[in-house]
Parts: sequence; C-alpha cells; structure tokens
Amino acid sequence: MKNNNEKRNDCSCIKGVTCEVKSCVYHDSESHCTADRISVGPAYATNSSDTACATFQPKEL
Repeated sequence: MKNNNEKRNDCSCIKGVTCEVKSCVYHDSESHCTADRISVGPAYATNSSDTACATFQPKEL
C-alpha cells in the first residue's frame, strides 16, 4: 500500500504547483496541475489578484 508521499510522486503533475480550478482539463481529481507546463500572466501584473493562468482549458461537459 502506498503512503501519501509515494502517491504524490506518482502523479503526472507539476511539482510544487497546486490548482483548485476543477473545471480545467489539466486539474486532476485532487489539487494538482497535469499540464506539461503553465503560462501565468499578464506581464503587467503587480499582485496575485492581477494574474491568471493562461494554460486554462475548460473541461467539456
């Protein structure tokens, strides 16, 4: 039986990146991003509320 650390290491997610956007195709069933890479912007952002994940792709219903 795997412990939580082993399970986390087995995911195809970006280490250190969490995602709570359950409507994104890259969101796994927990809180991980499974995209190969992410793009966050815009370049003029001055705080976290100005940023957005440009990698977001909506899940098809």
